[in-house]
Amino acid sequence: MKTSALRSLRKKLSHSEPVFGLWITLESTAVTEMAVALGLDWIVIDAEHGHLDWKEIAEHVRATVRSNTVALVRVAELNRGLIKRSLDIGADGVVIPWIETAEQLAQAIAFSRYPPEGLRGIGAERATCWGQCTLEHTAEANDHVLVVPIIETVSAASQVPLMCREDGVELFWFGPADFSSSAGFRGEWEGPGIAEQILKLKDIIRKEGLHCGVIATNSDNLRERLSQGFYAIGIGIDTGLLMQSLKGSLALLGRNPTIRASLTPDAQTHSEAALLTRPPETLRPDRPERMNDRGNGVTIEIAPDVHFECLVGSHNSARHLTTGIVTIAPGALLGYHSHTFSESITLLSGSLAAEIEGRSYTLAALDNVVILAGRAHAVRNLSPTQSAIVHVAMASDAPNRTLIENSFQKIEMPNDSSGLCGSERVTRFISATRSSAGPNTEFIDCFNRELMPGIEMSGGYGFFQPGGRLPAHVHDFDESICIISGTATCVVEGRKYSMSDYSTALQPRGRVHYFINESNRPMEMLWVYAGPTPERIIVNECCATVEGNPWR
Repeated sequence: MKTSALRSLRKKLSHSEPVFGLWITLESTAVTEMAVALGLDWIVIDAEHGHLDWKEIAEHVRATVRSNTVALVRVAELNRGLIKRSLDIGADGVVIPWIETAEQLAQAIAFSRYPPEGLRGIGAERATCWGQCTLEHTAEANDHVLVVPIIETVSAASQVPLMCREDGVELFWFGPADFSSSAGFRGEWEGPGIAEQILKLKDIIRKEGLHCGVIATNSDNLRERLSQGFYAIGIGIDTGLLMQSLKGSLALLGRNPTIRASLTPDAQTHSEAALLTRPPETLRPDRPERMNDRGNGVTIEIAPDVHFECLVGSHNSARHLTTGIVTIAPGALLGYHSHTFSESITLLSGSLAAEIEGRSYTLAALDNVVILAGRAHAVRNLSPTQSAIVHVAMASDAPNRTLIENSFQKIEMPNDSSGLCGSERVTRFISATRSSAGPNTEFIDCFNRELMPGIEMSGGYGFFQPGGRLPAHVHDFDESICIISGTATCVVEGRKYSMSDYSTALQPRGRVHYFINESNRPMEMLWVYAGPTPERIIVNECCATVEGNPWR
């Protein structure tokens, strides 16, 4: 037992400092050695699911010796023998699945402690240095052993307040997938209403001065969990992180495969051609790329206290596409109007309600609403003090609008509504499906022909960790890319541009380009294609260099 590591972890938690860890399911102890070398606060060796045997579990525990990384074992069930064996081979604590009552938790704590406080037997194994340190170990073990129950059923929810009163519990873990399954949403990570239930239970636990943990599903979710008050966060499962990296590398080669439960590859999920040595001659571009900083665009007042700055449009030779930033003053309204083309609205900051023929959607940051041509819509800044900043995209290089005087009966739409089929689509940033488009990237498809039949454009959101990048590629249509946070490097046929603060690139049809995050901070973008399907043609990297420029 590494008492110094346990003290360090508890000290961080007591100061509301997050502790990060990794879920271990693979046999190789190199995974644990990496976690230790990277300074992670803890690991959980999973003996509930998967195929790890006791020899492999012991080897993972050994890999944390003389480190400040706490080693926990998730046992298969609440079982005295499994808990005793885990602690005897030197684990610093145990994670107990499917705890539903305070009585079960009390039993788990008793199984983890030596008499007279508990029921743990004394063994001459690693924990006691094979019997040579029995007095030393048994004197300190009860005070230091970490017992972590997992709350993963609806039945456990009502028992949480009682569990918090048990002496010997400091940290609770949540299992959203099993919680969802127990509520009837099998196969979903957080089914309808589950996220809200978990947050309520988290608040109960935090009010008692105790702590909560959960595994983050991706980088955005990690930041979200931190903001929600989870202070023990798993950055991932070893196999999941490996799969994410593999898919990112395959995406660089123009492949984005999925797999089925039969462990067979599924069809390509994106319409991408195989890697080409150069773009087809039919895509030879006739215009240069344009980099457009916010503040240098064409600005117009489209309604009282509502200003639109056009960053990509006819003024810089864009075709079938107009994008820019709209600033809506506190309380201001852009009244009902319609277009002869589709429009995308993404809230960047502030508070906003979007109404489509009376259906009102309250948007959170980075939520997207896309409205098909001919549908009457309006937006209102809900804040009396703060401006709302919005990214808009229109499937036209000659935008127009028709004011609508008809009144619509207002209907408040639920936060989980995805819109009205054939009229509007709403993508909620928090719950949107993510995929990888390159190493260390996460992408969200907000709108395209498959998601919304009848739309003339496609687009979404991209997140780049430091070092994240896309492969060199071209499109058969114009593209707008707006950098909404961080700093991006845009490479176009060897020409490099640094972009930030809503700077927006116009990539004309046929220009070879890619984006990379060369900074030490994350970067986010909004991308819009002047085409209804998110097609990209991956080309050899040399095509994005001065020497290999295919259009010289």
